[in-house]
Amino acid sequence: MTRSITLSDGTKIPSLAWGNMGGKEKALSAGAAALKAGILHIDSAQIYGTEAEVPGAIKAAGLKREDVYVTTKLWKFQEPTIGLEEIRASVKRSLDALESIPNLLLIHNPYIPEKGKLGEFWGHLETLVADGTLKGCSLGVSNFRPVDIEAVMAVAKIKPVVNQVEFHPYVLAHLDPLIKTHSKHSIVTQGYASLAPIHRHPTGGPVKPILTRLAKKLSAESGVDVDEAGVLILWTVSKGVVCITSSGDPGRIARMADTQKVRDLTPEEIEEIDQAGRKVHFRHWTEHMTNEFPDPDLPSDV
Repeated sequence: MTRSITLSDGTKIPSLAWGNMGGKEKALSAGAAALKAGILHIDSAQIYGTEAEVPGAIKAAGLKREDVYVTTKLWKFQEPTIGLEEIRASVKRSLDALESIPNLLLIHNPYIPEKGKLGEFWGHLETLVADGTLKGCSLGVSNFRPVDIEAVMAVAKIKPVVNQVEFHPYVLAHLDPLIKTHSKHSIVTQGYASLAPIHRHPTGGPVKPILTRLAKKLSAESGVDVDEAGVLILWTVSKGVVCITSSGDPGRIARMADTQKVRDLTPEEIEEIDQAGRKVHFRHWTEHMTNEFPDPDLPSDV
């Protein structure tokens, strides 16, 4: 089954995505492999330098543009002042590279607009939707703290449908205020680095034995080879969060895609992972979400 989530604007987003960061060759070859495996959501960004490889990956996979959900993100501006026309020019560069209007456009972080002008910047994006430049495109944000979301919501006519942040069991305690803000405004959480507990944490931490046990259980139940990474993907999507992976290995990509053949985790299984994750705080991308949003007073391992 291909899981999806209905966003607040009524559109649907696939719950599993492949992020095309890591260079042009990877974006093309591994992107095509992800699409062929059934991961029909490509997450790109201006800073990745790989937007132009999105249409190539779609064609290489033998698919049509309408078969694939495409996300991209706006990055920093060179201009000293950022107004409507500067934003329009940036957006059009992305449209030219993608050869289409993306399904979803995000502000990559809250520091891209000029200080104190998040609301004004958001209003310019709304203008681009209204004038047809971004016709049919959903709008969202990335790496936004609660205060940043409230600054947008104070002026928004088009509400942000998602906030893309680092999301895994070891950041749950830190993200509590943010997730409450998401719930308040019907914003869907998108998660990157969701595999950090097993790929980035020095020991795997307290969730690792739980993931190992559940991987064996789910493999036996489903007949699908589920590993610890697969359990983390299932935990993420079972919580109603979009999970973005970015492996360049075709075998790993296939295993990630195969999680779509496995059931959701039960509430009890989710809670067991949640509680273990809340014992520690570990973040891979430390430059995001920490400015004036302090980390919880927790150890990085137990």
